[in-house]
Amino acid sequence: MTSQGEHHDLVGTLTGGTWTKPTCPCCTSLNVEPLVLMQLAENVDPVTKKWIISRLEAPVRDGGAQLLVHSGEDDIGNVVVLSAPRCTQLHVTEGLGICKPYKDGNMTPFSYHDRNNFSNVDDMQVFLTLAERQYVVKYQLNFVRAKKDRTIPGVPESRGVLFARESLFRKLEKLGIVKAVIALHDQQKLGALAQAWYAKGQLLGQPLDSIQAYFGSSVAFYFSFLDFYTWALVPPALLGVALMLLPMLRRMAGGINTREGPEEGEPSISGLAVQAVFNMLWSTMVMELWKRRTASLTYQWGTMQLTEHYAEPRPGYHGPPGCNPVTGRPEACFPDWQRQLRVALVSVPVVGFFLVLVALGMASFYYCEALAKNFYTSYDSWLMTPVLYLPSVAHIVYGNMLGTLYNNVAQALSEWENHRDESSYQNYHTTKVLVFNFFNSFAVLFHIAFVKQDLPLLRKRLASLLIITQLVNQCSEVVIPFLVDRFFSSSANKPKEDDPEEDQLRAQGRLPAFPGLFPEYLELLVQYGYLSLFSCVYPLTALLLLINNITEIRTDAFKICRLFRKPFSAPASDIGVWQYAFEILGFVSVVSNCWLLLFSPGVNQLMQETGFSSHGALIFAIMLEHVLILVKMIVAFVIPDEPDWISLKKQQIEFRSVQALKQQKRR
Repeated sequence: MTSQGEHHDLVGTLTGGTWTKPTCPCCTSLNVEPLVLMQLAENVDPVTKKWIISRLEAPVRDGGAQLLVHSGEDDIGNVVVLSAPRCTQLHVTEGLGICKPYKDGNMTPFSYHDRNNFSNVDDMQVFLTLAERQYVVKYQLNFVRAKKDRTIPGVPESRGVLFARESLFRKLEKLGIVKAVIALHDQQKLGALAQAWYAKGQLLGQPLDSIQAYFGSSVAFYFSFLDFYTWALVPPALLGVALMLLPMLRRMAGGINTREGPEEGEPSISGLAVQAVFNMLWSTMVMELWKRRTASLTYQWGTMQLTEHYAEPRPGYHGPPGCNPVTGRPEACFPDWQRQLRVALVSVPVVGFFLVLVALGMASFYYCEALAKNFYTSYDSWLMTPVLYLPSVAHIVYGNMLGTLYNNVAQALSEWENHRDESSYQNYHTTKVLVFNFFNSFAVLFHIAFVKQDLPLLRKRLASLLIITQLVNQCSEVVIPFLVDRFFSSSANKPKEDDPEEDQLRAQGRLPAFPGLFPEYLELLVQYGYLSLFSCVYPLTALLLLINNITEIRTDAFKICRLFRKPFSAPASDIGVWQYAFEILGFVSVVSNCWLLLFSPGVNQLMQETGFSSHGALIFAIMLEHVLILVKMIVAFVIPDEPDWISLKKQQIEFRSVQALKQQKRR
């Protein structure tokens, strides 16, 4: 059942054609909400289109998607509009393990058989968010599979064979019949969200619940983490400013300590020590407090007990026909040991090979840089100045080309590993790309810090990276998108209120696809690495990152609202593998900061003046490193991962589940 008012400009009967008539009386409604637009090839055979529509309308038991379908302007067009009947939405909600408010007000995993005891279950536009309703349609499309071998009507038999248990949607994409599947914007809701999010010009605070309702929990978790991380930068930013100002004030007062200020702009020994210990404690506190915030958000958004392992496999999963040992449903089977064997014997060596290529590129850069300097010195002419920049330009081009190639290889490897669940596929793919980008981003800094042991050069390199990177990011993420949207975007891509319904739908299809959140998370991780690993040699790191992130929140909001198609968002309970990546950086930061302190010129000068041997300093650094790691682990253990009230809610949910099971057995 749907209420009136939402999608008011598109709800109802579209011009030409009619909506599917639901077979269930409870799903009948005067108004049908268009949720998803499917774009077919321009030259699609009408027979093929009719067959696709029949598969989308068919009940799940007959191998269909059990959706509501509108054929667009006519039966020969290349547009299909999709919605979902009430029963389909409720069954998928139960299958995903989404929690919804029970009659007593508590969040409880939804049960179709107990649906009448959940609040607002008769009004789907209140019971489920727009993002959830659209994901239901995408979910059903992904898991339409052939019951037996057959040929797709209107497609040559040599190309159109659909094997048993093969994903129909994936096959149609490979054949080029389905060009795009687009979640439709609700312009009224989008305008209200944009006004509350970025249009008012406020610097802090985000409407996270509205973001979750419109874009989904995975997008909302990113913006929540960005907001949380930005606020967490305030303490290290203040500390960094203080550590930079104190030596200047001492010099102004004439109280210079030569042991603590061997070089202009270098932090004192005490400043390095304070910054190193603070980085360790700060990185631990940030991630532990984020875990608590995540637990609260998962309860609030109903994603704390997702059941992906019991759902249908992802469309790309394949293997011999078999039976799921947990659910008893027929599905392809692929042993875990074969997948792990592929990872260990193929994926890991390939990733290692690309890391070697990164190292070779870095070594070639240093070699060519030395040659360029010698060449410039030999000729001693300003005309030879561009030669000095050639190694850097070549290294950047090499890194970009290698990164592009690696991304394609990583995606192919993750697909070949044949993961059953979408989250497992995403985690393995993200891990591969993450390892490469971590090495590519920090290898030069680690080389300068621990091989060359040149902290002044490390400070200059880090400062230039932060300043140049932020300037480039702000230009690419603020100036260019604004100019493109304001002056260069075609008016055909922007739906207008007086346009026909079909034109409004097509206009959304002409927008570019949303590139995903991977580059946004990666940018935050690199920031976090700069801060936690090396900021003790450049205390202003946190301040520069804070300034960047305050604008980053609004620019990212502008991009997702105005410049791209609305993304589908699967229910999420956290930020996924990125959580572990940030925590690993936190542990590496302890080692990094201890050794940076040991290699600092001030400490070396102090060792020479006091006669302290390098062997003794090495032992002291190792002992300090182990003590700080122990302190870090104790702090992480002392801070609970979730608030007490969340633990209580989970226990209550578990108790209700046991009671419900007992009642079913009695029946």
